[in-house]
Amino acid sequence: MMMTRIIGTGSALPEAVLTNDDMSALVETSDEWIASRTGIRTRHLAGKESGVSMASEAARRAMENAGAHPEEIDLIIVATCSVDNFFPNTACSVQKELGIPNTAAAFDMNVACAGFVYALHTVHAYFLAGIYKKALIVGVEAISRLIDWTDRSTCVLFGDGAGAAVVEPSEEGGVICISQHADGSLGDALVCENREIENPVSKREQQLSYIKMNGQAVFKFAVTRVPECIHEVVDKGGVDINDVSLFLMHQANERILQSVAKRLKVDIAKFPMNLQKYGNTSAASLPILLDEVSREGLLKRGEYVVLSGFGAGLTWGATLLKW
Repeated sequence: MMMTRIIGTGSALPEAVLTNDDMSALVETSDEWIASRTGIRTRHLAGKESGVSMASEAARRAMENAGAHPEEIDLIIVATCSVDNFFPNTACSVQKELGIPNTAAAFDMNVACAGFVYALHTVHAYFLAGIYKKALIVGVEAISRLIDWTDRSTCVLFGDGAGAAVVEPSEEGGVICISQHADGSLGDALVCENREIENPVSKREQQLSYIKMNGQAVFKFAVTRVPECIHEVVDKGGVDINDVSLFLMHQANERILQSVAKRLKVDIAKFPMNLQKYGNTSAASLPILLDEVSREGLLKRGEYVVLSGFGAGLTWGATLLKW
C-alpha cells in the first residue's frame, strides 16, 4: 500500500518573546490568570520577521533535515490565514526564496488552525493520484497582525511562527488513513473579517477588523469533534487507540487537550505540548510541535502517531500514520 511519509521537519520562531507579565502591562490580566486557563506562559511575536521569512526558514530546515534539494520539490502548499500579501501567495514567495524551480506547483491553503492537517491530506491525495513525487508543506502564521491588543479574551492566546515538513510517497510507512470535516454553520464562533467592499457603487467607511472568538463555543466544539475524528481514523486504520504512541495536536489550549485525552481514555503523557512556550500559532502549531518531538527523538520508526488540527470554519481533521 502506498502511503505518504514525512521525511524531514523544520521550524522557525520570531526572536521577540512576550511573557504573561508583559501582557499584564497591556491589558488587565496576570500570569496566573492566563496560565491557569490556557497553559500559556510566553509567545513569540514577529518584529523584523515576516510570514514569508519564517515560512522560508522553516522550509529550509525541513529540506536540510530530509536531505532534499530544491529541484526535487514539485509541490509546495503553505497553510496560513495571516498572509503578508493577498498575492503573490506565500507558497510562491517561499519557492522564490528557496530557489525551487518553476516545474513545481505552489499554492496557499486557508483552513486556519486545521491547515497543516488539510494540507497533508491534499498532498496525500496528489501522491495517490500519481501526480507529484516530493512535496513541501508549511504551516505559518504572523497572526499577531490580526489581534486586537486591547482585547484580553484573544490577545493573550496567540503567537507567531512556522513549521514545515518534506513528504514523499512510501510503502514502508506514512499516512494510513485520514479524516477531515467542516461545519460552516458554526463559523461565527471564530471570525476575522476582511476589509469592506469599497468601489464606485458601494462606498463604506473602512474599519480595521480583528479576530473575534466565542471561547466557550470553540471549546465545546473541540472537545466533542476532535475525539470523534481521532476515533474515526484509528477505527478505519484497524488500530487500537492504546497502540498509538503519540497524539500530536493543534496547540490551542491545555484544557482542550486534557479534555480530549480524557474523552479518548488515553494518558495525557501521550499528548506532548509546547503551547506554554509559543501560545496558539494556528496553522503553524502542529508542524512546530512535529519538528520538536522529531528532533527530541520521541518519534520511533514503526510506531503509530495521530495528528489532529481544529479551528475556524469550523474545521477539524485527523491523520493516522506509521512513523
